[in-house]
Amino acid sequence: MNNAQTPGSDAITLQVNGERQACAEGTTLPQLLIQLEMDPRLVAVEYNGEILHRQFWETTVMQTDDRLEVVTIVGGG
Repeated sequence: MNNAQTPGSDAITLQVNGERQACAEGTTLPQLLIQLEMDPRLVAVEYNGEILHRQFWETTVMQTDDRLEVVTIVGGG
């Protein structure tokens, strides 16, 4: 995975949908979703085994070995 990191920042690794991913230390959940080219408005997130309500996304900072399951919401008729 290609990371854009600020100089001097440390990378952490976590698991997203069963795959190892890396991001800069201090990355919030919305920042990670954008980094992974996912639209935060169109996904639901399970964070370390629990559904994470959107009101907590901005304050949720990724940590080493976090486990995320991200599901894309699909509309149709």
